[in-house]
Amino acid sequence: MYQFDITSGSKAELYHDLEAALGALTAEEPDAIANMANAAALIWQYLPDLNWAGFYRLVEGELVLGPFQGKAACIRIAIGTGVCGAAAASLETQLVDDVHAFPGHIACDAASRSELVVPIVHDGRLIGVLDLDSPEPARFDAADAAGCEALVRLLAPRIAG
Repeated sequence: MYQFDITSGSKAELYHDLEAALGALTAEEPDAIANMANAAALIWQYLPDLNWAGFYRLVEGELVLGPFQGKAACIRIAIGTGVCGAAAASLETQLVDDVHAFPGHIACDAASRSELVVPIVHDGRLIGVLDLDSPEPARFDAADAAGCEALVRLLAPRIAG
């Protein structure tokens, strides 16, 4: 159905290709859940060394599990709690090299060692977060953060409802 030419070149090229693929997947689809599901699947398929990739949606003042790839996860997260809650509270990307050193970290999967969480904001309001976990310490860097922020900018209006 969909064929994507995702390069294995530089990280910048990888994220550029992921953004193009995500744009194609979500361009004409109005359903937020479908768009998040395809985004999670695409990220899971093409980003190496992940053990979880998905979304938490802001629902009635808390983060609620959305579409994801990986092991079963925590269903609800309070704003300000854990890495996802910190990203939601601060509206800033959280890049955590060692989740065990993060105050209040929520261990949904004991194998997770590092985490990247990007808040999803549309028209000035938080609508959720993109959450990536890895079993590798310090798996994520500034290029991953910038790449995922670009993915979220593209996706935000397509999941805002």
